[in-house]
Amino acid sequence: MRIKEHPILELAEKPPIPFYFNGKLLYGIEGDTIASALHANGIKKLSESIHLKRPRGFYCAIGNCASCNMVVDGEPNVRTCITPLKEGMRVENQQGKGRIHAK
Repeated sequence: MRIKEHPILELAEKPPIPFYFNGKLLYGIEGDTIASALHANGIKKLSESIHLKRPRGFYCAIGNCASCNMVVDGEPNVRTCITPLKEGMRVENQQGKGRIHAK
């Protein structure tokens, strides 16, 4: 899910960054946001609507909406589209307005 070759741009190799999503070890790369690292790992559902439980993914990608809110290192309502990925982060799906999603 990550572009590795481009006809115009030079894409430098970047070091991997380990993090956890719902308890599973995944890897992003330096410069990723949490949401872009999840997307590169094939995870497109970032949250779900509160009432109808419909899946939500990237929408605005600039932190204006709440479609990408997740629990990060125990803190609810983190906008993952603008939050830089850091080594060892624990990212979890969120229910409603801030509870960790039951596994």
